[in-house]
Amino acid sequence: MPKLVTVKQQEGQDAKATAYIKAYILFPAGILGLISMVGGVSALGYQLIATDTYTWQTFLQSSGLLVLGGMLGWLQTTYHRSILNHRPEIFAARMRQPAIKKGGRPKRDGGPAQDSPSGSPWVPVAYIAGLALLLFGSTVSVVYGVVYPVAAYFLPWAGFFWAKLFFWRTVLKN
Repeated sequence: MPKLVTVKQQEGQDAKATAYIKAYILFPAGILGLISMVGGVSALGYQLIATDTYTWQTFLQSSGLLVLGGMLGWLQTTYHRSILNHRPEIFAARMRQPAIKKGGRPKRDGGPAQDSPSGSPWVPVAYIAGLALLLFGSTVSVVYGVVYPVAAYFLPWAGFFWAKLFFWRTVLKN
C-alpha cells in the first residue's frame, strides 16, 4: 500500500510543479517579453525613422543583444528544467496554498522540511553574472556602438524572456 501513496503523491507534485511553472515563470515571462520587445523595437523604429541613424552596425548590435539575452534565457530554462525533471518537489512546495483554520486566519501547510539544499551554491553567482553580462552588453552597445539606450536595454530582456517561453513550450502543451 505505501507504493500507491508514494506514486499518487509524486503525480500530485508533478502537477503542482507544472502549475507553478505556468503561473509564476511562463506567464510573467510572456508579459515581460512582450513589453520588452515592443519597447526595444519601438526604439529601433524611432532610431530608423525619426533620427535616420539606423545602420548595419545598429542591426548587428541589436541582433547580438537579442541573441545574448536568448542564450541566457536558454541557460536559465535548462537549469529550471533539470530541477523539474530531478526534483519537482522544489517547485511543488512553492505552489502550496495556505489552509484555512477555524479562526479564519490562514495557516501555512506544514509539509516536510527540506533538509538538503535545492541546488548548487553557485546558482546565485551565475544569476548575478548573467545579469551583469546583460547590463554590460547593453552599456557597451550604447557607449561604443550605435544603438539607442532604450533599445539597447530592452532587447536583451526581450530575447531572455522569449527564449524562456520558447524552451518551455512542452509545458505549455500540457
